[in-house]
Amino acid sequence: RRDLTELAEAGRVERVHGGAVLPSGVTNIGYEERRALNQQAKRSIGERCARLIPNDCALFLGIGTTTEAVATALIHHRNLMVVTNNMTVASILGANAECETIVTGGHLRAADGGLVGPLAVESLHRFKFDFGIIGCSALDADGDVMDFDLNEVMVSQEVLRRSRRKFLVCDHSKLTRSAPARIASLAELDIMVTDGSLP
Repeated sequence: RRDLTELAEAGRVERVHGGAVLPSGVTNIGYEERRALNQQAKRSIGERCARLIPNDCALFLGIGTTTEAVATALIHHRNLMVVTNNMTVASILGANAECETIVTGGHLRAADGGLVGPLAVESLHRFKFDFGIIGCSALDADGDVMDFDLNEVMVSQEVLRRSRRKFLVCDHSKLTRSAPARIASLAELDIMVTDGSLP
């Protein structure tokens, strides 16, 4: 375990439940493994982000295990309209009678319950969000927010165009990962909520 910890701190591997995997380059690690990574950090990020969201607003919550933590932390908010392309987020917030939950259309990605592609993008044309909250797979050293799936990237980019305030939620492990598809620059965002200091 100590060897894996040292390798993870050096950015050579990513810790997952029961071991480690090589850092991603062009494909993401599996959803269940991502859910197991940095659970306490994601919970803290979700709670901090939720404190920045008032009652009585419209927001978008994107795909990702950290955005799912935000949804869990929003469960007691009132009078929210939440649009999402994340079936898990929809399920979490569907339990809140004071929250109107709207699910985008799109191609269902079986691996994680994400709705992506042109239909998801098109459904966003009907909205202007007070808050757009997205996650990412990696944060490049030059400040670019990165992901793996171009169909998901298209949705995130449209969310940013249609949001008054733009949030990124990501745990510290994203700072040492790489991914090939660019969502945006940190300069285009208003707030980043994370659990570690940036390099």
